[in-house]
Amino acid sequence: MDPDFWLRRWENKETAWHESKPNPVLVTHAHQLALPKGRRMFLPFCGKTLDISWLLSRGYRVSGAELSQLAVEQLFMDLGVQPDIASAGELEQWSATNLEIFVGDIFALSQKALGGVDAVYDRAALVALPADVRSRYTAHLMALTNKAPQLLVCYDYDQHLMDGPPFSVSGDEIRRHYAKTYDVRLLASTEVSGGLKGRCPATETVWLLASKKD
Repeated sequence: MDPDFWLRRWENKETAWHESKPNPVLVTHAHQLALPKGRRMFLPFCGKTLDISWLLSRGYRVSGAELSQLAVEQLFMDLGVQPDIASAGELEQWSATNLEIFVGDIFALSQKALGGVDAVYDRAALVALPADVRSRYTAHLMALTNKAPQLLVCYDYDQHLMDGPPFSVSGDEIRRHYAKTYDVRLLASTEVSGGLKGRCPATETVWLLASKKD
């Protein structure tokens, strides 16, 4: 997916994926990650999601990566905090108490710049990427986070009926990307009410990717 596609969507306020409340998947299943307060969660393609304020309010530290500076500006404005902005290689790092967002191409984000994270919450990244990019993304995410456990949200539908994003990512594909590294467990599978974008029957799936025991 051309980065300009996402930048135009933010500029034109075509952000139907942005929710007006924390995502119910996170609220319901965050405990599956078993993270004590004070631990650090990474959100790829975070936008200005209210999931961030929900996590902060529960005592977690949050880091994210987002291509659109406009989205990050709106995020900090909504939080009512003034960010400190610094260079982080090819990206910018916007920081406030317990919060760091890296602005730019996630593939240019290094593990050194990101630092240690304890878990990943991927609600918007894997499904935003076309099939020919997803292998590169999943490998980069595992390297970036040192194979931290993940809470992953996907959609499963007939890709012939509708173009993404969000793209259809089946359970078989998730296992193909992640099963060598994680114990992959399906937590929930729910029909999307009214269909995806009101056009296509689809199932929302929620996965826990837990680190394999040695």
